Amino acid sequence: MPSLPKLPTTPPNASIVEPVRNVEEWLARLGEMLRELRLLRNLGQVELAARAGLGRSAIQNLESGHGTLETLVRAVRALGREDWLSSLGNQPTINPLHMTARAQKRQRASGGRRGNAPKA
Repeated sequence: MPSLPKLPTTPPNASIVEPVRNVEEWLARLGEMLRELRLLRNLGQVELAARAGLGRSAIQNLESGHGTLETLVRAVRALGREDWLSSLGNQPTINPLHMTARAQKRQRASGGRRGNAPKA
């Protein structure tokens, strides 16, 4: 029996780097994502437009990489994906440098100086 060809593997430590996109490429990608989500929800452009309070041409423009920010927000909300919009904001993180600034300052040494070894 012939052996199957080996598929290329990605090293475990390798990360997938997104290509750098210009504005037009980002707009086109957002339009693709919107279209994919609309089709996943089994909605036509007319139905999504009605839910979003927009015209069909507005949805068509968005999906082709054109449109306004207001139109995008209305369409995303009508698809129930406000989380996309929320993900655009700052994500709260814990910065260890901020933690040290808030930590209590030490009042005395641990006793390791001048031959006074700390007790084990």
